[in-house]
Amino acid sequence: MNNVVERTEMLVPEPARALGGLLGVPVPDLAHDEGLPLLWHWVYLLDRPAQAELGPDGHPIRGTIAAFPALGRRRMWAGGRVHTSGTLRCGEPATKRSRVLSVLEKQGRSGPLTFIVVEHQILQRGQVVIDEQQDIVYRETASSAGQLPAPPEHGPAVRPADGDWVIEVSPTLLFRFSALTYNAHRIHYDRDYAIQVEGYPGLLTHGPLQALAMTEAARAAGYNGDHSESRLHFEYRLISPLFDHQGMVVSAVRDREATMTAVRDIHGRGTATGVLKST
Repeated sequence: MNNVVERTEMLVPEPARALGGLLGVPVPDLAHDEGLPLLWHWVYLLDRPAQAELGPDGHPIRGTIAAFPALGRRRMWAGGRVHTSGTLRCGEPATKRSRVLSVLEKQGRSGPLTFIVVEHQILQRGQVVIDEQQDIVYRETASSAGQLPAPPEHGPAVRPADGDWVIEVSPTLLFRFSALTYNAHRIHYDRDYAIQVEGYPGLLTHGPLQALAMTEAARAAGYNGDHSESRLHFEYRLISPLFDHQGMVVSAVRDREATMTAVRDIHGRGTATGVLKST
């Protein structure tokens, strides 16, 4: 668990502009030394495994920092914590150092579970700018799509509150986010695979996409993460799967001490929560 994987690259504006266009959110003036908003580092310093290193589900089974515990296990992004001590800036190199912090085996109701915490530190100008821990869970595969319980029936749609951000979760959005983050996991863009092999009722909305939506809702609500407030702490949890036909409604409410963020589907079922604080 002490092995550190290091990657260095020049940060260029194009991935940030692509992310801004994808989400329809403002892009900082990167040419005039404005920093990247919170979590936008997820489109930089990416792992790019060879095609031969991918498993049948499109996720790497070799050459990745958090290797699969066993073939056939399913990977889920469960949440994480991100602490910033500055802002990343384009036009300069940055280095990401990654390692596995912990591995914990548990027995769940559906079978064995493996909890892995992965640490990523991103340095620029010799200083740690981003210190992040990601919580990854591996579970047993479903026996077959036909034996899975039917998805719960939903009631009427819940109207968005004032200030809520409604995002249309289309297959195109999920595919483009997968491409932008170099994520080949087929549950996000291959509907036949997601339904027939993994037993899901539709395409699964990325956990990182929900987390980014929460921080962008917080930015729209008043936190200035790409300018003066460079020391931030964001903790988030993914509490329930979100599928493309269920839509996405994002909220952010700011008080004196923190911004509370959340994602729900169009029927009011919560799928992610987050708390953003200045430190």
